[in-house]
Amino acid sequence: MSARSDSRALVSAGQEAERAGRPLEARDHFEAALHAMSADEARDLAAKLLRWVAWTYTTLGDPQAALDCLEAAEAVAAAMEDDLALASVLNTRAGTLFSLGELDRAEELFERVRGLAVRVGARKLEAIAQQNLGNVASIRGDGVLALGRFKASLANFEALGEVSYVGPLLNNIGRLQADLLEDGEAALTLGRARDLCMERGDRHHLIIVEANRARVMLRSGEALDALRTAEAAQKIAGDSGDDCWLGDILLVCGAAHLRLGNADVALGFLGRAAEVAKAREDAKLMAEVVLEQARGLRVVGRNRDTLLRLNEARALFERMRARHQLANVAEREAELETAFLQIVREWGESIESKDSYTQGHCSRVADYACLLAEAAGFSSHDLLWFRMGALLHDVGKVSVPLEILTKPGKLDDSEWSVMAMHPVFGVELLEGVEFPWDVRPMIRHHHERWDGSGYPDKLAGDRIPLEARILTIADVYDALTTTRSYRAAFTHEKAMEILSAEVGKTVDPQLFGVFAEAIVPAAVRSPKLVRDAAPRARRERRTAPRRPGARPAVASAVA
Repeated sequence: MSARSDSRALVSAGQEAERAGRPLEARDHFEAALHAMSADEARDLAAKLLRWVAWTYTTLGDPQAALDCLEAAEAVAAAMEDDLALASVLNTRAGTLFSLGELDRAEELFERVRGLAVRVGARKLEAIAQQNLGNVASIRGDGVLALGRFKASLANFEALGEVSYVGPLLNNIGRLQADLLEDGEAALTLGRARDLCMERGDRHHLIIVEANRARVMLRSGEALDALRTAEAAQKIAGDSGDDCWLGDILLVCGAAHLRLGNADVALGFLGRAAEVAKAREDAKLMAEVVLEQARGLRVVGRNRDTLLRLNEARALFERMRARHQLANVAEREAELETAFLQIVREWGESIESKDSYTQGHCSRVADYACLLAEAAGFSSHDLLWFRMGALLHDVGKVSVPLEILTKPGKLDDSEWSVMAMHPVFGVELLEGVEFPWDVRPMIRHHHERWDGSGYPDKLAGDRIPLEARILTIADVYDALTTTRSYRAAFTHEKAMEILSAEVGKTVDPQLFGVFAEAIVPAAVRSPKLVRDAAPRARRERRTAPRRPGARPAVASAVA
């Protein structure tokens, strides 16, 4: 067999392995073809083979190695003055940058690819570039532009008879339709994509098509079908050794188990999905996984772990915002803040459930404190996180024995020493949970007194953090006006008389004046005002206008 036939046979074997979803085997064949090709063949083959080797590295989660190969391929194509080969290399390079979230650089290269393709009359490559520009638009949230580019690309592929590209492109269209909440259209499109991938034996793309079909089923309430479909995708991936979409599959499996009531099993799948996303530095996938983990942890009552996961998600969203990697960061952050608030509220209520006399205390204190904080000049965004601190101010009581919390009489010295530690216990419990706005001073210092006789640190006057001084007034007022195990509730008038006597001793004189003159009278006239003070930050937050139908789609660039 001649060198020429050797190289051609190796190329064919590599392409077959690629279609079958065996990237390691494909790489071995492509690298062998690089060594076997003749000098005459190098002009046509060298850049292509380097590009195909790069694809295998990208598929196996090593984008830096892929970029190194593509740099060499670009140099070869430029030296040969082969615009078509150069455009193909740049397209693959742009796709790799796309997968790393470098959208600006990827878009610039895709536009360059399209220009080169038009110049040399390469309609197939033009269609590929158009599709990849659609991927960029979908990630940035411009659903209308993305769908238009996808459909234009699809028409070109079908006109050219390039059936191998149609299945993967239909997958991208179906995923975008799903993200636009067009589940009926998405199911039909993904079903057609599945049939085409199966006809062509394209197992690599079949895996992600099945994962996307499972996502649509999941949102339609078909959790069991979603789980079966995701498990089928996982089996295909395992049989072929193609784990490119493993994180997505594990995410769907975990979400399906969670909806089926198997929270512990779900958390196992989601933990594995997080490991995959972290190893591949896939921020989009990690953000989705973390939010799903938070839902699962809430179900099993692991509140602190839930907050830690949500904190991780917030940090990921911030990184994606900085890199322009996800268009709807503001919406996702609003969802995240809602989850934070709900978990914190439920945690506070679980603490109060130990003592029937204090049920609703944390929420009422948060309402009074937010009104006073707003009057003191806190911004709407700070008020959201201030409210979380207020809801959690007594979280340390989970570490206080129930018999002390609910004792009807006066606590003895040893019991009081335990009770007085609950602000410290609360701060320790939240160790590692980094709220965007530091709530720990509220938790630690809400029992400090203006005259320095409070606990745990005996701070006095302005040394007590402002947010803690605000919380103290709200906390004392609610404690006085509600029935406790050791006494009946005081009337509003009597409570204000007692609180007034504590000015300069327990409470900040200036803040008490604002509370007495503005906040309490308004709240007494209209209790609804207090309830409606909750999360104003979320209602008042303004986000930039978005185009109709703009939602993100996590779609793979076609190399």
